[in-house]
Amino acid sequence: MEITKNTNYPSAAITSSCELFRRFITLSINDSNTFAQCQNVMLDRGNLFLNKLNASRDKIKKLASQFIIDGCRILTHSRSRVVLHTLIEAAQQNKYFEVFVTMSAPDDSGERMYNDLREHKIQCTLITDAAIGYIMESIDFVMVGAEAVVESGGIVNKIGSYTMALSAKAMNKPFYVLTESVKFSRLFPLNQGDLPDEYKYLSVKRSGDLSKEHPLVDYTPPSYITLLFTDLGILTPSAVSDELIRLYL
Repeated sequence: MEITKNTNYPSAAITSSCELFRRFITLSINDSNTFAQCQNVMLDRGNLFLNKLNASRDKIKKLASQFIIDGCRILTHSRSRVVLHTLIEAAQQNKYFEVFVTMSAPDDSGERMYNDLREHKIQCTLITDAAIGYIMESIDFVMVGAEAVVESGGIVNKIGSYTMALSAKAMNKPFYVLTESVKFSRLFPLNQGDLPDEYKYLSVKRSGDLSKEHPLVDYTPPSYITLLFTDLGILTPSAVSDELIRLYL
């Protein structure tokens, strides 16, 4: 787990997934097991964990696609695979809708999302991050993914998500989060400064002066989130702490 934190990839999702995986495989191991038995148990539990992870996106897209109706206009940020699968699922149900995708600086991951949507013949428009407030009044709801879901029910996600949530709240637009339960994290930030540096910066940047670096993610408090669509069901932010207790017990 420490190795993954030092890679040049955002580690929020990796950290929470590894913690849950470690908890998942150790539940079935006891002191009487031989090494060979422990090895087989870990492999079996690992495959089961992977199968649950692969099935989680299918559950989420079925839940979330029900909220997409003909004629609706959706705003999304960055490139979330579970959001992409949900939009494709809705399009395959012959629903007509339009998606606005932010460019999502600094890596412009929104351009990849835009191209993916166009490949599936989904009506979409690529907008600059600065146009979030401008476009907000004309959309029906916001739909984003998450790098991690914290104990309060807030989320850690691509930088700019908090700005989008603030704008949605000001204009009374629903802010929906689509995420797998393996991203539920035992973290309770109160502000942006409480996020660990390994969440916000790549490992190659952390040895320098971080005050000069741009963070990769930000924290969106639960008060700005309408619903979370997960493989555990549709949750309110306040229900996340109860689900975390069940996951780690």
